[in-house]
Amino acid sequence: MNTNGNTYTVIYSTVLVVLVAAILAFVALSLQDKQNENVKLETITKLLSAASQSDGSFVIGEDTDVLGLYSGKIKDAFYVDGNGKKVSEMNTGKKNVKEIEVTTTSNLKAENDKMKKIEDGDASLLGELRLPVYVFDINGKDVTVIPCYGAGLWGPIWGYLAIASDGKTVTGAVFDHKGETPGLGAKIVDKSFCDEFIGKTLNMTGETVFAVVKATAVTEPEHSVDAISGATITSQALGKSINLWARYYMPYLSGVAASAQEASAAEAAAVADEAAAGTSGTNINEEE
Repeated sequence: MNTNGNTYTVIYSTVLVVLVAAILAFVALSLQDKQNENVKLETITKLLSAASQSDGSFVIGEDTDVLGLYSGKIKDAFYVDGNGKKVSEMNTGKKNVKEIEVTTTSNLKAENDKMKKIEDGDASLLGELRLPVYVFDINGKDVTVIPCYGAGLWGPIWGYLAIASDGKTVTGAVFDHKGETPGLGAKIVDKSFCDEFIGKTLNMTGETVFAVVKATAVTEPEHSVDAISGATITSQALGKSINLWARYYMPYLSGVAASAQEASAAEAAAVADEAAAGTSGTNINEEE
């Protein structure tokens, strides 16, 4: 074959492209399990980071056994639909940490797509939502972690909110992004920004459950945080994502809040009964 001819060049180029493509495909497949494991570890780390912000007794570092810490702190993990009904359980790794199940950003994107269709009028998908709920035992108190996901300025943004046992008070927040502008929108990952969420509450009755807005536009400071200066679009996108996801979690969180109120009322009644019994006993002794 004439090595200087066009036919040879075309055949040589085709064989080379196919060979390189085959090698890349093989490498990608061989690394897929490792990549999936890294994604899971990153997700678990963020879940723990959000939950642990209400407890300064442990810090997640490079040497932390993330899987072991998660299986020790997690109390329950499951999915709820848009009606707040529990539909399935996740493996929490109590027996084998390698079997821990968590939802990754690809899972969150799928649920976010369903939410958009529901917002456009397809209410039939409400029961098909699979919203992950993670309940941690932090110093003997339940801390629920829920995710959010949406589109930022240059790519997806996502995060996790830790909610106290009252079903509405934020005790921790962690956010991340794929390509927001460094020094501007990328600041959503900064601790100083995430700390602003701690102590805020979700609006359990209003259309806007939570907002990220400019300080001059704040109308309900208890249900909002200040937007990042110079990153209006990313801040608005994050606020919309949090608000959207929180709205679809509201049926479940309302149930958590109702249970907390009942437990608090029962505890108060028990204390009152105990006090009354003590007073009655004192009166009897005095009469004797």
